[in-house]
Amino acid sequence: METPHIGVVRDSMLTNPRLNRPSLGRSKSKGLVCPGPNFVYGMVTTIQDGGVAEAISSWYCPSAEGRRGGAPRRPERDFVSLNREGLKSGLVTAKELQQYRGTHNISRPAPVRGVERRSMPTLVPPDMTFGICNRPSTPIGELLHQQYRQRWIQQQIDRHTALQDQNTKRQLGRVQDTRTSVLRKSRPTVVSSPLWKLPQFQQVGPALDTFRDTAARQRALKAQQSDAARGPGAHGQGTNIKD
Repeated sequence: METPHIGVVRDSMLTNPRLNRPSLGRSKSKGLVCPGPNFVYGMVTTIQDGGVAEAISSWYCPSAEGRRGGAPRRPERDFVSLNREGLKSGLVTAKELQQYRGTHNISRPAPVRGVERRSMPTLVPPDMTFGICNRPSTPIGELLHQQYRQRWIQQQIDRHTALQDQNTKRQLGRVQDTRTSVLRKSRPTVVSSPLWKLPQFQQVGPALDTFRDTAARQRALKAQQSDAARGPGAHGQGTNIKD
């Protein structure tokens, strides 16, 4: 049962999916027009092989040249040679090379049909076996006897022993000296320099010498230093305070 239309029904309305309405119990039409009943679907073949009779009587296989028409191929342009010659002429930009290709032409010979490039055979020894080697079987005996565990424990013990020996060697080594220890060991000698005098008084002797000799002078200085520990004042010679 079709839906009634009001007005004139044109053929163009059947191809417009917006104007089509779905019929009762059917899906909505896409508006596509199918060819007539005499239309043959499929691809047209151009190979004239003689039909079924020829196929039964002989084994005939059409060649690739027969399918393509057998026309000779046109020579192709050799762009590698064109670019090389352009560089020799001093052309470096893309625009200059394009103009050079438009005015010059270098062709390479077309490949010969029926001649295929075959790769050189590889030198493979006759007794070579291809494939992947099988995985070695699991040693069940070592797993049952826990040899992997014992081996790991022994490796850890050896590693710990090696670390202890290395630390012991470091401790028994020579201790590095510091600046303080070096200064403590090397005490510089004190150089006694004479008191500074004016140049005009360097060759002049003392005007007054109350000691008889040098030994008496040294004894007096030692006695003064021993008494200075008990005497008041900065130099142990007492303090004179004037009121």
